[in-house]
Amino acid sequence: MAPRTLTDAIKEDHQEMYEYYDAYTKAAGNVDAQARWAHQLVWEVARHAVGEEIIVYPLMEKHLGSRGLDLANQDRADHQIVKELLYSLSSQNPGTAEYDTTLKKVMDHLRPHNDSEEQEDLPLLEPHLGPDGSTSAAQSFSRTKKFVPTRAHPSAPNRPPLETIAGFMAAPIDKLKDMFETFPTDEMKEELKNQ
Repeated sequence: MAPRTLTDAIKEDHQEMYEYYDAYTKAAGNVDAQARWAHQLVWEVARHAVGEEIIVYPLMEKHLGSRGLDLANQDRADHQIVKELLYSLSSQNPGTAEYDTTLKKVMDHLRPHNDSEEQEDLPLLEPHLGPDGSTSAAQSFSRTKKFVPTRAHPSAPNRPPLETIAGFMAAPIDKLKDMFETFPTDEMKEELKNQ
């Protein structure tokens, strides 16, 4: 099996976001299931965004010059909108019309952002990384996601090194809060895979 590229890692995360949102919408009427899928989605989007900001966007700036800086700045601006929407979800209840509307706004904003990364950013970046650099970046991205916040922090810095420092400070608190949240059970995840 070929090593996973950075593009593979990013696309895999994007696909998971869509699957979690679909699971949320399909669970309409089951507030417990919706809450579990919503928590999983927020958890994934928050980690993914910070992982990109720490690993991917600096690579774009380094290898693509002013074009990379422009793309990274646009991506950070897109993330900021999503972080603010995700943060507003913390005061709303899954399964309510207000929550559904806000979560739909998140996804409506994420889809074109994700498409832009997959169709523009990554195809420009990958040739500069080469196969080994891409594999290494994918590993760094995946590893970084294990140590970053699991909730949206719209007022936190979105560039290393300040983002990294803020993330290491926020992550333990987020992980403690996660202990009191419900997430999809293994059976729910397996059912999602089999659909």
